[in-house]
Amino acid sequence: MKKVVILTGAGISAESGISTFRDSDGLWEQYRVEDVATPEGYRANPELVLDFYNQRRRQLATVEPNEGHRQLVRLEQKYDVHIITQNVDNLHERAGSSNVLHLHGELTKARSERNPDLIIEIGTRDILMGDKASDGAQLRPHIVWFGEAVPNIEPAAALCEQADFFIVVGTSMNVYPAAGLIHYVPRQTPCYLVDPKAVAVQRSIQVVQEKAGTGVKKVVDELMALADV
Repeated sequence: MKKVVILTGAGISAESGISTFRDSDGLWEQYRVEDVATPEGYRANPELVLDFYNQRRRQLATVEPNEGHRQLVRLEQKYDVHIITQNVDNLHERAGSSNVLHLHGELTKARSERNPDLIIEIGTRDILMGDKASDGAQLRPHIVWFGEAVPNIEPAAALCEQADFFIVVGTSMNVYPAAGLIHYVPRQTPCYLVDPKAVAVQRSIQVVQEKAGTGVKKVVDELMALADV
């Protein structure tokens, strides 16, 4: 079975109502990245950071996967599908995707301040000051902040090296190290990019300049037809 590897970003979840970070009305217009998405910001004001992600988690409880998420699930009928996502929501999983690798962490998990490998499921509940991990340390969001290592980047690169088809959905390809993953995709592998904005990618790629809800369906329809040839 051929392998399809998909890299998704904020654009696919925006259609579900998830606030993006980088658009003109995005979260970085309301918060300084240094305050809520860095280890230094957390040390300076942990209550602010916990509240920021508590808000994100509450919002997540109110939204549903959209057509873009659901269309990617269709591919599993004919392909070995692996999704690498920059998003911290769980909309791919809720849509039914079987193999999802989160580069930047997951909103529905928390971890020990002391031990990054001590991770627990919290769903959409708040993390409060005084909530402790089993090692006695304060719980913090299981989010990869700016300045922190991205533990899943090596497994993601390995997946890209094996891709028979590669699809990029809803990402500017400006955020590293995720943006560099396309360089691990074999040169002969057909690549697709779905995004309503013009995105500059330094390799041959088929661009579908539409939102995820409609653009992903076009790519999936094409790959499903190819699988039947």
